[in-house]
Amino acid sequence: MSHVQKLSQVTAVLGAQWGDEGKGKLIDVLAHSFDVCARYNGGSNAGHTIVVENKKYAFHLMPSGILNPNASCIIGNGTVIHFPTLEKELQSLENNGVSWKGRLFISDRAHIVFDFHQTIDGMGEKELGSGKLGTTGRGIGPTYCEKANRSGIRVGDLKNFNAATFKTKLTKIAESAHRKFNFEYDVDAEVARYEKISQLFGETIVDGVYWINEQHARGKKILVEGANAALLDLDFGTYPYVTSSNPTVGGCLTGLGLSHRKLGDVLGVVKAYTTRVGEGPFPAELFDAVGEEIRKKGGEFGTTTGRPRRCGWLDTVVLKYSCLLNGYTALNLTKLDILSGFEQIKIAVAYKYKGEVLPYFPANLDVLGAVEVQWEVLPGWTEDISACKTVAELPKNAQSYVKRIEELVEVPIKWIGVGAARSALIES
Repeated sequence: MSHVQKLSQVTAVLGAQWGDEGKGKLIDVLAHSFDVCARYNGGSNAGHTIVVENKKYAFHLMPSGILNPNASCIIGNGTVIHFPTLEKELQSLENNGVSWKGRLFISDRAHIVFDFHQTIDGMGEKELGSGKLGTTGRGIGPTYCEKANRSGIRVGDLKNFNAATFKTKLTKIAESAHRKFNFEYDVDAEVARYEKISQLFGETIVDGVYWINEQHARGKKILVEGANAALLDLDFGTYPYVTSSNPTVGGCLTGLGLSHRKLGDVLGVVKAYTTRVGEGPFPAELFDAVGEEIRKKGGEFGTTTGRPRRCGWLDTVVLKYSCLLNGYTALNLTKLDILSGFEQIKIAVAYKYKGEVLPYFPANLDVLGAVEVQWEVLPGWTEDISACKTVAELPKNAQSYVKRIEELVEVPIKWIGVGAARSALIES
């Protein structure tokens, strides 16, 4: 029996590093054995790329499980939604023959990202100068700020749209933003725009807490899809160079309204090396030709922004911290094929600070930026592994690399990615 068939009724797939690990492919593969695919955090600042029969799909807000024609998808209350972006994404799916009507549901407790949020997001980054955070400029942070400030507008306001009420709320938050930033914004035009949006999406809006728990009560299998990753978590990541939500396991619960008693397997997706986008310390980063080769071979450019990703060897200090936070029951190691051709492969196994090995992942960025990385060196392999279907078909050194990661983090690797296509996934 495959690992897919053994998975819990509610299974979560989370990013184990700084994002861009390739979660989309595992989600796509698993979704065909689940009835519901649920997105619980973030917004259009995230992206999953899936390749099916040489056709590439780029998701930003939609749960990747929409490619399973028998699955329903919900965008949960923990997300923030820019509806014009979602509309374009849905149109792209329709153009590729993927039907979403009657299958997409949106929690009425999710918050709305407006165009001016994107405007002030970019202006805020510019204002920070050399201290910029490296945001995507998609308005995610400003929207979460309003949510925390209890002044945001929720998706439920689109369900039974009242133009006068909507205008009053929108005027209030736009004027508040305008007191800090100077920008042009036509509230009346935006209200008219969202009246049309309410007509398009009105039937998709549900009480998310009731909806997802009702699916569970009916015995439906639910795949929880995380955006971003553990080291970008607002609380546990490399703050302030983080996202504005909680991509760790706790966000699965608060972002959907599910009880912890209902969550079963938690699967971590980890690249065979490490990447991150944006600013912030990155101890295992490579600044040499090897790092550039990994970037080129791995196509390490952001799905959402196109920004080049910073690349480095696998960092198991990061990975063990991520395992501690999320309690992964299994891992998916992705992009192992990218490491083919390197004579030696390094693994970061510890951090030293002022001569002492740190027993934890430091929150203080001055400390993190000054650590001395302790490396373990393994022999590489030259063989092309993209056609391998089993672990036994992998070169011995590739098998040893996978086994060593398991030993270091003490979590089994159940899936190994050896290429971009849906089929290029070894079940171990």
